[in-house]
Amino acid sequence: MRGLTGSRKETAGRGGPGAGLAAGITAVAGLAAFGLFCAGCSAGGTGTRDEGPAATQQVARATPSSTVPAGTARPSPRVDAVRLVKGDPKVSRQLKDGLKPCAGDEYPVDTSYGTLTGGPAADVVVNVMTCGDSVGVGTYVYRQDAGGSYGNVFAAEVPAVYGTIDRGDLVVTTQVYGSKDSVAYPSGEDVVTYRWNSGRFTETDRVHNEFNRAVGSGEGALPAPPTTQN
Repeated sequence: MRGLTGSRKETAGRGGPGAGLAAGITAVAGLAAFGLFCAGCSAGGTGTRDEGPAATQQVARATPSSTVPAGTARPSPRVDAVRLVKGDPKVSRQLKDGLKPCAGDEYPVDTSYGTLTGGPAADVVVNVMTCGDSVGVGTYVYRQDAGGSYGNVFAAEVPAVYGTIDRGDLVVTTQVYGSKDSVAYPSGEDVVTYRWNSGRFTETDRVHNEFNRAVGSGEGALPAPPTTQN
């Protein structure tokens, strides 16, 4: 629109009366075109239109909505995982006695929330680890009942175990160590998938992975790049 108004030039003093008449017609035509352009803008792509004379119409502008569509997922109520484990009769006394804060009030516990059993609320997967090297020592699944209390529906207390939620399935990974393996380099792992069926978890898949024994041994390492002396 700035191009239409900014390109007008004074025509007085140039040519005869015919030139003045032509300039007047040109100016009127330009104003009419400008009015049509503004009228077209007022009905812009928003689908709304301002009422009133064409000369006072304003360009409609879309205003971003501040309303966020409500999510369909149910909120997951947070639980005290340490309290659940310590008060669980299915957890061994040895693990309960060893479950202590690593620093301050931070316990070596990971907690996941998700749908596993189709209960009234999100299920809770709790993994208990060691403080020193973060090795899993226990995996537990808690399901909320109709009264709001949580009950243990799965427990695995073996060295180097860790449970996760994967698209509605419980996946439990257990590291396999040989007699000479270090904690950082196990010989392999077992990955077992469980699915909730008829009020209990049943195994649906099992994968065993064997790791390369040479990894971490220090043999076959790439040589260090040569150093240059100045």
